Amino acid sequence: MNLLTQNAKMKKTSKENKAKIFNFSIPAYKTKSGKITCPFADSCVKYCYAQKGNYTRFPVVQDLMEQKYKISKTNTFIPLMNEEIRKKKATHVRIHDSGDFYSPKYLNKWVDIATQNNDVIFYAYTKSIKFFIDGLKLPKNMKVIFSEGSKTDNLINTSKHRHARIFKSKELLNAAGYIDASDNDLKAITDNKKVGLVYH
Repeated sequence: MNLLTQNAKMKKTSKENKAKIFNFSIPAYKTKSGKITCPFADSCVKYCYAQKGNYTRFPVVQDLMEQKYKISKTNTFIPLMNEEIRKKKATHVRIHDSGDFYSPKYLNKWVDIATQNNDVIFYAYTKSIKFFIDGLKLPKNMKVIFSEGSKTDNLINTSKHRHARIFKSKELLNAAGYIDASDNDLKAITDNKKVGLVYH
């Protein structure tokens, strides 16, 4: 199975940036069996796009993400992901088009993968802020964006941490001084740490 895929936004961003950007997805919020994949989700659950559209309309998509979640819990996840990255010649990997870092152990697997593929940029929006604040050292090629709407928003230092905020319109986003990453995903990892997304 393909561990790394491309949604419409990834394809568009790849073309605009002349890059090969892929994403890894697991079930949004929780699995079919009730395992929580977004342990710090709060208000975001109400408007989570990953629980809409193709993610819920097509059972095959749900099943694939369930399989990826199960693989992510195994000892073979790291070598399988390394092989997939090399096979697809990825330049960037977005971790979690849906889902989140559901445990420190799982997060550490991604740290290992990034370390072993230091010519690839890894990035992720996350609400598992506590896992990072507790002193975890990330490799330089792994970038995280703390997403507002979690149970631990109080841990986000908006003047220091790269973070994402949802806006109702592009006008409000621009007025607040945020960079618009709604259409171009790589804008989320520029020097501007204020990442804006327009609600859709």
